[in-house]
Amino acid sequence: MSSTFELRSGKRAVGVRAAPTAQQALLDYVRGLGVRDDEIVRLGPDAVAWRGAVFRAVPVSPDGARRT
Repeated sequence: MSSTFELRSGKRAVGVRAAPTAQQALLDYVRGLGVRDDEIVRLGPDAVAWRGAVFRAVPVSPDGARRT
């Protein structure tokens, strides 16, 4: 089963991904940018960092509204 997540870098939305977990959505996104696994720092279940940039995943409800 997958959920939909809004991916954010700071206050800026950078994408939307469907994945089983927030971390998987983030990993799929940054790997899609060409980032190697050894460059990704896992900060928690909903955040990763790469070269100083912090990316977070926020669940999106089925109607498209972001859940905080």
